[in-house]
Amino acid sequence: MWTEEAAATAEARESGIRNKSSSSSQIPVVGVVTEDNEAQGVFKPMDLNRVIKLLEETDKDGLEEKQLKFVKKLVQCFQNGLPLRDLAQIFKILNLCAGKIKNQPRFVESAYDIIKLCSLPFLKKKVSDEITYAEDTANSIALLGDLMKIPSSELRIQICKCIVDFYHAEPPKKHIPGYQQASSSYKIQMAEVGGLAKTMVQSITLLEHQLVEKLWVLKVLQHLSTSEGNCTIMMKAQAASGICTHLNDPDPSGQLLFRSSEILWNLLEKSSKEEVIQQLSNLECLLALKEVFTNLFMRGFSHYDRQLRNDILVITTIIAQNPEAPMIECGFTKDLILFATFNEVKSQNLLVKGLKLSNSYEDFELKKLLFNVIVILCKDLPTVQLLIDGKVILALFTYVKKPEKQKIMGWSAAQHEELQLHAIATLSSVAPLLIEEYMSCQGNARVLAFLEWCESEDPFFSHGNSFHGTGGRGNKFAQMRYSLRLLRAMVYLEDETVNTDLCEKGTIQQMIGIFKNIISKPNEKEEAIVLEIQSDILLILSGLCENHIQRKEISGTEGVDIVLHVMKTDPRKLQSGLGYNLLLFSTLDSIWCCILGCYPSEDYFLEREGIFLLLDVLALNQKKFCNLILGIMVEFCDNPKTAAHVNAWQGKKDQTAASLLIKLWRKEEKELGVKRDKNGKIIDTKKPLFTSFQEEHKIIPLPANCPSIAVMDVSENIRAKIYAILGKLDFENLPGLSAEDFVTLCIIHRYLDFKIGEIWNEIYEEIKLEKLRPVTIDKKALEAITTASENVGKMVASLQSEIIESQARQDVQNEQKVYAKIQATHKQRELANKSWENFLARTSNAKTLKKAKRLQEKAIEASRYHKRPQNAVFHGTDIKGLNTTVPSGGVVTVESTPARLVGGPLADTDIALKKLPIRGGALQRVKAVEIVDAPKKSIPTKP
Repeated sequence: MWTEEAAATAEARESGIRNKSSSSSQIPVVGVVTEDNEAQGVFKPMDLNRVIKLLEETDKDGLEEKQLKFVKKLVQCFQNGLPLRDLAQIFKILNLCAGKIKNQPRFVESAYDIIKLCSLPFLKKKVSDEITYAEDTANSIALLGDLMKIPSSELRIQICKCIVDFYHAEPPKKHIPGYQQASSSYKIQMAEVGGLAKTMVQSITLLEHQLVEKLWVLKVLQHLSTSEGNCTIMMKAQAASGICTHLNDPDPSGQLLFRSSEILWNLLEKSSKEEVIQQLSNLECLLALKEVFTNLFMRGFSHYDRQLRNDILVITTIIAQNPEAPMIECGFTKDLILFATFNEVKSQNLLVKGLKLSNSYEDFELKKLLFNVIVILCKDLPTVQLLIDGKVILALFTYVKKPEKQKIMGWSAAQHEELQLHAIATLSSVAPLLIEEYMSCQGNARVLAFLEWCESEDPFFSHGNSFHGTGGRGNKFAQMRYSLRLLRAMVYLEDETVNTDLCEKGTIQQMIGIFKNIISKPNEKEEAIVLEIQSDILLILSGLCENHIQRKEISGTEGVDIVLHVMKTDPRKLQSGLGYNLLLFSTLDSIWCCILGCYPSEDYFLEREGIFLLLDVLALNQKKFCNLILGIMVEFCDNPKTAAHVNAWQGKKDQTAASLLIKLWRKEEKELGVKRDKNGKIIDTKKPLFTSFQEEHKIIPLPANCPSIAVMDVSENIRAKIYAILGKLDFENLPGLSAEDFVTLCIIHRYLDFKIGEIWNEIYEEIKLEKLRPVTIDKKALEAITTASENVGKMVASLQSEIIESQARQDVQNEQKVYAKIQATHKQRELANKSWENFLARTSNAKTLKKAKRLQEKAIEASRYHKRPQNAVFHGTDIKGLNTTVPSGGVVTVESTPARLVGGPLADTDIALKKLPIRGGALQRVKAVEIVDAPKKSIPTKP
């Protein structure tokens, strides 16, 4: 603690006068520094508690001068920075000075000087000081906001400058030994913790007519709003509405509008967007925004004004997303529609008289923003009449045409292309709301003509620079994509006038032609865009052909061909994420809407193996497709030719369609939590179809027009569809089923009986819950129905048991057959081994060989026929001199030309040198042979 004498010593040093008259008995105070240390920049000693005590005194004469003098010393003492440990005391002194300003105006300067010190770095002696003194620092900085209540312009401006300096920290002017500068973001963090933003927002209301101070406060809020924490605090303090209502305050410098819009931007981005929009969704704020935007639109010509105008429009667009915002009431909607269409549709309104947009980047962005705000505004149905009055449809259709060589309305080729795509996208949202205007503008004809150009080979270089132009560089895919989106939106209104007009203009044939043209020219680079185009075409065809047989006939075989083309897609592509799933869904929808119900198309679909393709997709076991495919299969089974195709299908491992359907049933029941044992047998015969959801939700009485859980279950899973398909295929003649399949088939066969019993059981339970007593006959009928349903369950369970037992017996028999086969195989191996051993014995032992030879000859002799018929010729089959026991091939030797004449049977071949003749001696070659008698041939016989 510094003493008063130390403070006096510091004062003498500051003025350059050495105090030599001090009493020799004075005790030196710890902390009094020498001139050397002072030169090094060490803080001058100051008893801050004494200064506080002095400022708290009020009754002494000449006290004000002394107080001002000590405050001045304090300011001079901390010219190089404020230590964190002294910060609380310094701000207490500042608060005391501020409290004296009302009665003692001279303290304004003192407070000003102390506040100025806050712009200096905060200094720490220890690394932990930032944490230790965090609370004191936060409270001290928060005091700056409270001081804004002092009616002093000079003081308020200095406070704002001080806070702004937090974001532009500078290093200390002198290095102070033993101290370090606090981190650059420390002041900013403490300002957020202390809630400085709240008091600064509240100070705006005190500055209604003080423009300079207001601009400084906005500058402070602009800096504070760069953090999410401060934005949240400001939002809770109603900063958005408070700032927005003052947008039109007079300001020659233009800073007020710029800083206010920047703060609103930050609030929307970094705090609760919904809450900020709610604050801005009032008449006063919207009128202010309308006036600002209109002034900038009509009178803003500089680059800065145009940028600011676009920022205000974006903020307005965000507010317009709130349906409760009074956009129509304040007249802003009408003006925005006028500004969006005045270039395309001539208007006599004074707001746009003589106005023209340039092709500058800011005006180009403005045009796109206006298109975008129309999409937002049209979601509010009362806006529809304003869109009609503003001729929005006509204005947007000026872009839906083949681009001309010359510039259109001053836009460059790239700009016009981007606006064209944006206009078509806007039409997709607006046109469905304005059907009469769409038809009066010949919308269908314009779009179809534009699509015809998109499909043509006309040279056109697309820039593809924008969001809407994605994938359209160097081609017309982007234009085709958004045009088809527009047609799809109109078709799915199910307005008969629109759809009939489209069909009369040949839309079905044109869509099929576009699809064929696309698949004939594959484009892997823009595959995702192409897939989207194909999906939209199929959806348009589905919307046009649904419930119209004549239109299905127009689609005909060509429509079936494009459907089959998609169905043949490699299943692996479904996982690519490029849009094949969506394309397949569109294809299945087009089968339902364009083929089913038209018998020629159905027959052609069957002839081209369409059912096989459907079952192939079903076998992929993807749940998202199963329900739709099974629904199509149910409808197709009404065609008598379908059953043969379904039964002929085979999947992997020779799986049949019936087996696949039963497998899907088991999977569905497993997911639904239906109780079955390990063999798939019914466990609860009273509730054989009950799911886990039905078990958890007890039966409650419902009105007659509300479906019960049991009824809703029919449509919420695929079991009913599987039952319908198998029923049409005939339960008794389903090929390729295993015993497990037959066990499940027993349940499927009785699905309808079980479901009827389940519904009657619900009725009985509801009667009990409502405490109603049916008449005797009705009660007996209910009991009989319940009992009959349970008996059916028991019968099915019994049949399942028989199938399981029969299969078990069959498995045992099959097992025995396998064992017998294995045993025979082992026995055969033993005989082969024994034969081999005998063979080895004959080749290695002469006695054994002779014995075997005798046995062989005896066996041969015993097998001969001894009684010769008359006139029979005997042919010997033994080869004399042959010393083998291996049976030789049967050979009949017929005497012919003597061997000596022909040289033996092999004399004319090279093999003769290696093999012996059948008869005769050594081989001989003769030059000529004289034929004496007719030759006799040697005829080989089968062994």
